[in-house]
Amino acid sequence: MVHDILITHIKGLVQVRDKPVLKLSGAEMSTLPVLENSYLVVSNGLIHSFGLMRDFPANLKAKTVINATGKFVFPSFVDSHTHLVFAATREEEFVMKIKGATYEQIAASGGGILNSAKKLQALSEEELFQASLPRAWEIINSGTGAVEIKSGYGLTLKDELKMLRVAQRIGRDTPLTVKTTFLGAHAVPREKTKAQYISEIIDEMIPAVVEEKLAHYIDVFCETGFFSPEETEQIVVAGKKVGLIPRLHANQLNRSGGVQVGVKTGAISVDHLENIGEYEIEVLRNSSTMPVALPGAAFFLNLSYTPARKMIEAGLPVAVASDYNPGSSPSGNMPLMLSLACIKMRMTPEEAISASTINTAYTLGLSETHGTITLGKVANLFITHAIPSLASIPYSFGSNPVEIVILNGKLIK
Repeated sequence: MVHDILITHIKGLVQVRDKPVLKLSGAEMSTLPVLENSYLVVSNGLIHSFGLMRDFPANLKAKTVINATGKFVFPSFVDSHTHLVFAATREEEFVMKIKGATYEQIAASGGGILNSAKKLQALSEEELFQASLPRAWEIINSGTGAVEIKSGYGLTLKDELKMLRVAQRIGRDTPLTVKTTFLGAHAVPREKTKAQYISEIIDEMIPAVVEEKLAHYIDVFCETGFFSPEETEQIVVAGKKVGLIPRLHANQLNRSGGVQVGVKTGAISVDHLENIGEYEIEVLRNSSTMPVALPGAAFFLNLSYTPARKMIEAGLPVAVASDYNPGSSPSGNMPLMLSLACIKMRMTPEEAISASTINTAYTLGLSETHGTITLGKVANLFITHAIPSLASIPYSFGSNPVEIVILNGKLIK
């Protein structure tokens, strides 16, 4: 048999697991299995086999052979929180921030989410797709193989559906594995009261999203000045009734109560968590809800960082994602997120890698297919440049360690 791809002389094959792992919690996150001086075989889009070079079968043949001497092979990153589909960047708000404006002040002056919504509503579906497509390839080239994409910049029925259709098309027209999230409750349109808009989300938007099968998940921006815990629960329960799994924006700017409502409603994840303490950590303990840190947003907004060290030491799992969006985290570069996780959140490189592969895969229902080097899993991989150690990825912040990308068993880069 001639296989599709053979990678030989791998310095380190990273995140090798005999069986799929659902999630890693606490001290488990520091264990990162690496197979040194190894090979890996890809066939029919899947990981066919791997092992030590000393056991390399002499008769093994492949159409493409890659010598990875001095290089590491990783399972592709799973980025479980993005707003990848948007119309335009917001550099003008960036300058306002430099001059001292707060996130809340920018939003109050007509910026923020409402600014993005106005720009997005002016684009056709095709124009929005063409605007978003380069960002999909950008994250592919920095090692991401599976991604969650939210709506939330439409804020009308037509435009929320448009966003989700574009997100799904990205999953069809690129090698990315895409999971979609309906985030109609991202902000309140100026021309409506909050009560009116919540009714529209529940009575019109959710049914339309489900009818067209446009989303796997439902999200709410549970935050002071946006949606309260009670409003969040109301929207989430309506989504759950028709099969949408909750995942929530929680505790970014304030102790918003988002963690509590997330655990109460069985959310698969609560994301941000820059403002949590012992009480929220205790609420998360023994729940099935994954805490997700988004260090890019904390960095860009100059906020406090998610207390990952404290959470891990309390026995919690922690995931790390990019929050790629035009207002608060205009980067989908997952190697950079690992750097921030290590430098600012005191995670070890091993913990950060587990947080951005196994634990993010858990929040997207991809534990059986993505996030580890396991026989039979989808061959979503990247090969680094020659680097001295795993720690050099977060250490070399801002540089791209990715030399070769393989997605769905095919050579992409």
